[in-house]
Amino acid sequence: MTINYKIWTVCMIQDGDKILLMDRQKDDFKGFIPPGGSVEFPESFMQCAIREVKEETGLTVRNLEFKGLNEYVNPTTNDRYMIFNYLTQDFEGELLENPPEGKLYWVPINEAQQLPMQKSFERRFPLFFEDGTFEIHVEWDHERDEEARVTINKT
Repeated sequence: MTINYKIWTVCMIQDGDKILLMDRQKDDFKGFIPPGGSVEFPESFMQCAIREVKEETGLTVRNLEFKGLNEYVNPTTNDRYMIFNYLTQDFEGELLENPPEGKLYWVPINEAQQLPMQKSFERRFPLFFEDGTFEIHVEWDHERDEEARVTINKT
């Protein structure tokens, strides 16, 4: 059996009690999300997160902390989509004036979940600020085109 893998990263950037989010308004993934994108072969997941932050925000990030994995599996199509999630407080640079993926905002952490977010990001948002790591496993119901089962594990 062939399995189709697609791998992305996101990197939450924290500055005191605020985080950097972009208001992404393109294709089917609208809402406030952290910077991130597709892993390019042969780069590592962390290299991808660093590159995507630079491309989408203009910032250079260091000392990324792995927070967890969010994955979607579709048994009908043999798809496995994996998102590696990072957090950092170590960054430098100036924000882009015209970012390519959406306008950037420094948002108070305690107000962020009041913003419109993608369902998958809203689910894992609070986990970035807890000790340990997380794994979110979502099995997709292909016929209904919706989540069938969600399992969240934390260490």
